Amino acid sequence: MSLQVSLTNRQQHVLWATVRHYIATAEPVGSKVLAQEYDLSFSPATIRACMGVLEKSGLLYQPHTSAGRVPSDSGYRIYVDQLIAPSETMGRQIEHLLADHLNWEDANFEALLRDAAQLLSNLSGYIALITLPQTRTTQLRHLQLVQLEPGRVMLIVVTDAYQTQSVVMELCHPPDRLTVDEAIIEQELHILSNFLNSKLRGRSLGEIVTQDWSELDREFVQYADFLRNLLAELTRRMKNPVSTPILIRGISEVLRQPEFSELQQVQMLLHLLEEEQDQLWPVIFEWPEELNSKRRAKVRIGSENPLEPMRTCTLVSATYDRGNVPVGSVGILGPTRMLYENAIALVEAAADYLTEALSQPA
Repeated sequence: MSLQVSLTNRQQHVLWATVRHYIATAEPVGSKVLAQEYDLSFSPATIRACMGVLEKSGLLYQPHTSAGRVPSDSGYRIYVDQLIAPSETMGRQIEHLLADHLNWEDANFEALLRDAAQLLSNLSGYIALITLPQTRTTQLRHLQLVQLEPGRVMLIVVTDAYQTQSVVMELCHPPDRLTVDEAIIEQELHILSNFLNSKLRGRSLGEIVTQDWSELDREFVQYADFLRNLLAELTRRMKNPVSTPILIRGISEVLRQPEFSELQQVQMLLHLLEEEQDQLWPVIFEWPEELNSKRRAKVRIGSENPLEPMRTCTLVSATYDRGNVPVGSVGILGPTRMLYENAIALVEAAADYLTEALSQPA
């Protein structure tokens, strides 16, 4: 999720300092404290004015009328997307620790994952969650394009488990083809169905996501946009890989944080982690939206989380791969008052390490 808010340099500095102070202390902060503790190079009055603007923008709020400000979920989102980068120091540290303490040659992969989860929890102080790799992924067995009416097409897909999915899409033609004969469209859809079967039959969802359509045959260039939209929708519909157990470490440590002082909230979170992994699993294991994104980790902050017990938490997760296909996920779950630079670096380094481990010859 990305939030588009335009801030001046001063407002960015004040937001950054407010978030950093709250992460460190769990206490609301005022302009005088920021002026004393951070080299912002402008007066407390200017800082106070900036904080007022940030509060009106929904990025800060006052938990009590006489208190200082604390970041909102939106404030954390701007902080993560615009004001920080993953800690290179932490990334190198976790790489070295993984290499020193874990050995994929002397242990089976599940034992490696258990040790990695414990190491991640120890380093971050948060809950570490790692899914076991999938033993199988849904593959396409057959697909067929059918014209429902002029301009509307249904894609029918049969998987290797003989499950059927269907997607209805609008078929856009160039202006000079608006009156094209329906029989010709049917013929083209039949040819296109054969083309898609030859390209996609036997492939998993991960392979479809990475399919390079730049080599699309010239006769189908007019369908390029349609295909891209069709496959995006198909990918969304088929995001139901086989759930595997989730290895969880670090619950006792994170529950000492002040955010988890309410018993009911703790009970809901523990119930989710221990009893409802089937709901938790698809939140942790999520296909990357952009395969070439500069940031591998996905960050869900507070209310962005789809499950109620997680809405006071942040989940940082990234997939690890076998070949080019995501088969499992690494995650860190903690309060929204999280040191994001370190958490993102930890998750990305661990995901890279597990991908490398899976690439080793058996």
